[in-house]
Amino acid sequence: MTVVVGYRAGQVGLSGLHLAVRAARTLGTSLTVATIVPKPWLTPPRARSGADCDDWAERLAAESAEEAARCLSDLGDGVEVAYVHRAHRSVAGGLIEVVEDAGGDLLVLGSLPSGGRGQVVIGSTADWLLHASPVPVAISPREYRSHSGTLARLTCAYSATPDTVDVVRRCFEAAARFGVPMRVLNFALRGKTMYPPKVGLDVEDSILHAWVAQAREILEDLKTRHIVGDDVPLDVVAGHSWEDVLGKVSWVDGEILALGTSPRGDIRRVFLGSRSTKIIRSSPVPVLVLPG
Repeated sequence: MTVVVGYRAGQVGLSGLHLAVRAARTLGTSLTVATIVPKPWLTPPRARSGADCDDWAERLAAESAEEAARCLSDLGDGVEVAYVHRAHRSVAGGLIEVVEDAGGDLLVLGSLPSGGRGQVVIGSTADWLLHASPVPVAISPREYRSHSGTLARLTCAYSATPDTVDVVRRCFEAAARFGVPMRVLNFALRGKTMYPPKVGLDVEDSILHAWVAQAREILEDLKTRHIVGDDVPLDVVAGHSWEDVLGKVSWVDGEILALGTSPRGDIRRVFLGSRSTKIIRSSPVPVLVLPG
């Protein structure tokens, strides 16, 4: 068992390393820092150009390991760290191979440098892994830093629909595995107000309030059905946008927001709807995506 974190010098910030070492310490396991370097296409004649590419890939792997080691020297006390690199034609494919070979049961990624501070910014590699990874994927927000030794709480994002009850079960299992308390939140998003309003703001507010009341009843049913324990906090948070909703939530240092996925059954393993994608991009805390 190990936590695998993808890292490549100059491509992502250090946020993923901070999250990965925190997760490894929480799980009581080792950390594997994986750098995926390009694998050249075999085109004759290979000769000098192939050798130059191999040398560049080796330097990139060494620089990435050295850069990660400098960061982890201050963070990774008590955590066994291994550094590996692999040549592959896709970063996502290479990371999955490392996860499978190393026996990883969590894959951690850092956000891309673009975007504002505290935002989860995913690129094509992370997007592909969110759908194809055989193990849970955790993504850190930009400039995320580990201010305490371990993860502190898991928040389950629950859409309060019958087909997503299994998400709560998977979140409950994940929280138990991390050894952290859990809470369940439902996010009620108010749509854009019509302009000029045709039905009146009071009617829109009443619709939102009715949904919140219904969602609270559905949340309480999780305890009635013994899907979560009586000590698990439940709440509904309403707002005008995903940034507004997630900004109203009280987060603790060491929090991680967990989302479930639905099985897809064909080329990709799981399915993330537009709602989940927007939550991921707006989350101010690390996000954990659990395969269906």
